[in-house]
Amino acid sequence: MVEQQKQEPEIPYLTRTQVLVAMGVTAVLLWAVAKVWLRFGNFLLFEWHWYPRDFGLGLGVGLIITVLSGVAYRFWKPYRRSADYYLELVLKPLAWPDLIWLGLLPGLSEELLFRGVMLPALGLDHFAVIGSSLCFGILHLSGSQQWPYVVWASIVGVILGYSALWSGNLLVPIVAHIMTNLVSSFMWKLRQS
Repeated sequence: MVEQQKQEPEIPYLTRTQVLVAMGVTAVLLWAVAKVWLRFGNFLLFEWHWYPRDFGLGLGVGLIITVLSGVAYRFWKPYRRSADYYLELVLKPLAWPDLIWLGLLPGLSEELLFRGVMLPALGLDHFAVIGSSLCFGILHLSGSQQWPYVVWASIVGVILGYSALWSGNLLVPIVAHIMTNLVSSFMWKLRQS
């Protein structure tokens, strides 16, 4: 039986500070792109309202994504290898309190750009959901061997995109994204302890 070797990172391991700075810089860049696109585009930001029902819906969507991710992790070996690589690269250097930033920064900035700006810019239809989801997936590419993670992130993007369209509230995918990031990162950290 041939032993499977652990995939070595294509980029060097990062320090805690590097990961936190990268998250912050990425969030600011995504926010800036969203603001510029809104400024020069002929559309409005996707609406969002603080409704308790939609907050609960976001938690439900986040739970569904988390469960589906667990199923994909268990049964789709290329995704499991890709996810382990990505999570080790990002989560290993982080301290427990840092996971809050991992939930909030990408959850807010990525949803602002991909669902808040890109969905209306592309037409608020099936094409918009697919196009924004593919862009969202590509954002998660961290190396040439990470395509299974990109595929999974694109599928998550579809779920988040349709949750925004069906609810009519950007709050739903924001809450779902934050919850998914928080739960998956806490679970990964617990398994590593």
